[in-house]
Order: sequence, then structure tokens, then C-alpha cells
Amino acid sequence: MIVIIRIKGQTGLRKVTNETLDRLRIKKKYACVVVQETKENLGMINKLTSFIAYGRINEDDLTKLIEKRGIQLDKSKKIDARKVAEEIIKGKKPADLNLKSFFRLHPPRKGIKSKLHYPRGVLGNHGDKINLLLKRML
Repeated sequence: MIVIIRIKGQTGLRKVTNETLDRLRIKKKYACVVVQETKENLGMINKLTSFIAYGRINEDDLTKLIEKRGIQLDKSKKIDARKVAEEIIKGKKPADLNLKSFFRLHPPRKGIKSKLHYPRGVLGNHGDKINLLLKRML
């Protein structure tokens, strides 16, 4: 599973870039989405490396993300974050599990360098270290 966090805002982006971000369901700054590792998703991610931070998310951090930032579609039903995380890893969509498809995050604690690529800044592929950035944003 890959987690994608939008770092740059909406101002001054080209139309093609905006459409790609919309297809990934990341419309606002500091929003994140969890996607499967498919050829199509990897192509969109490679196109957006100057605007997003991404990497592989582990199951524990996915559970924390769902607990703290998951927004339910139907408020009357309760969800179990651990079960939902397992279902998402298996390939189900969040909408089927009573969750919105994106997560809104806080700006990172201790700040970021948003104009430089990883490892000096925050943009681009973090690999497994994306979990550290995600914890700072919960």
C-alpha cells in the first residue's frame, strides 16, 4: 500500500497536474490517500513527484490514520479501525467500508522544507520513512 500526501497547494498548477491530483482524490493541501500499487497509480505518482510526498505505509500506522482521521460516511454505524485497515490492505475501497476515500491531516509538527526533494526536503519518494512524516501530521 502506498500513502500519498499532498504538500503543495492549488495555486499556480497546470491543468494536467490538477486533473491528476483530482483523479487520486487529493484536492487540498495536507490531504492524504492510500492507494494500491498498480501500474496506473505509479504512473500518476511519478508525474506528481514535485507536488506530493509518498511511500509505503505499514499496517500499524494505517490503523492509527483510520482511528484519528477517518471520516465515516454513515455516522450511525461504528467501525473497527483494525478490521478496516486489514480490508483496505486486501484491496477493498474505503467507500465500501463506510469511510471517505481521503484523510485530512495537520501541517507537520516541527515544520518541513516544502521546496526540496527527499532527503533534504519532504517532496518525493520517502520509502518506509513516510511513516515518520505521517506520525508528525496526525
